[in-house]
Amino acid sequence: MQVCATIKIIGEVQGVGFRYFAQREAKRMGLKGYVRNLPDGSVESEVEGTKADVDRYVVSLERGPVFSSVDEVQVEWKSFAGKYQDFRIA
Repeated sequence: MQVCATIKIIGEVQGVGFRYFAQREAKRMGLKGYVRNLPDGSVESEVEGTKADVDRYVVSLERGPVFSSVDEVQVEWKSFAGKYQDFRIA
């Protein structure tokens, strides 16, 4: 089953390679979408893929790269729309 999720990662997640980490993980899992920094200091990612792969991606984001410190991960599930062709840093 294909799903879409918008994920907000809160903590020390900007300036520590978090977006590159997220992109590498998403590509490894075959997900499509984007990751970007938000003005409030958090990071947002929207991904499409199988429910199992998106769940694994969320677990990766909870861990984050070595220099990050993740305080909270919020996931909003959406209907799959097939709107992404690849995964990008926005």
